[in-house]
Amino acid sequence: MNDGLSPAPAGDQDAATGAEKPGEAEGGWYIAARCTNCDVARQLAPDLIREATGRSEMIRQPRDKAEARQLHAAAFACPTRSVRRIDQRLDGALDPFPLALDDAVHLCGHNSPRTAGANSYLLRRPSGTMMMIDTPRWSSTLAARHEELGPVTDVLLTHRDHAAHGRRYADRFGARLWIHEGDLDAAPDADRVMRGTDPVEVGEGVTAHPLPGHTRGSVLYTADERYCFSGDSLYWSRATADLEVAESVTWYSIEELAASLALTADRLHFEWLLPGHGDRKRLPAREMAGRMKQLTSRVQLLQPRPIDFTAMRY
Repeated sequence: MNDGLSPAPAGDQDAATGAEKPGEAEGGWYIAARCTNCDVARQLAPDLIREATGRSEMIRQPRDKAEARQLHAAAFACPTRSVRRIDQRLDGALDPFPLALDDAVHLCGHNSPRTAGANSYLLRRPSGTMMMIDTPRWSSTLAARHEELGPVTDVLLTHRDHAAHGRRYADRFGARLWIHEGDLDAAPDADRVMRGTDPVEVGEGVTAHPLPGHTRGSVLYTADERYCFSGDSLYWSRATADLEVAESVTWYSIEELAASLALTADRLHFEWLLPGHGDRKRLPAREMAGRMKQLTSRVQLLQPRPIDFTAMRY
């Protein structure tokens, strides 16, 4: 039985499209035509995978074991299972997730197509308990892996787009499910509902900062003046080498997002930016604060425009 953890088996044709696999990738790695251009694989293997014509494509084959590990991480994270081997199945023993980013944060991997391929994280608390910020695809096997790191007490949703598996993971863990009232219809059975725009303490050293803009109920979470789990509100851009907002896919209001940043930016103190989409980045807290101030000023100048996925460049 496939529990959703393994990419589709290799064969002579792309299982999803029936299309012949690209000859230049024969005997190695390739990107299936079903790629939705979510950027996850490019985050994990940026020197091996690039964006071209609205999807990801291989730049070259891996040259050593370290690069092969990057591609395995990309393959096991890809929400459409589009990063594949032409010659063999992926070895489950090479699945790196949950992947430690430092001593307190793990990247969950196994991104879900039902959350637009968003990244999710596990945050360790000093007591040894864990919090999950957004969720990977649902799998009881994955849930068991997460529980091995420590009991999960809370599942923190950043906004409606990432709510698909929240209740199921919370129930499996016996955890509290959190969401903001602005997006409550996406998780109406949440155990904790944040209201208004004031910061809310949601656990030891963890604060929720309501940030309406991307959606009405968007929230980012900070922990220990070290981490910022930003959902889809902001991210680190490889294209600009700076903090950015996803202007072309801001569902609710870019003007509200500008107002939210103006209200909230000075309250945020962190080194690690850990978004749902776009790159992660670690910088000294003072530099992050300066870049947040600059981002806030830039967003004040943005004007509403129609949603355009094709304009999104991470």
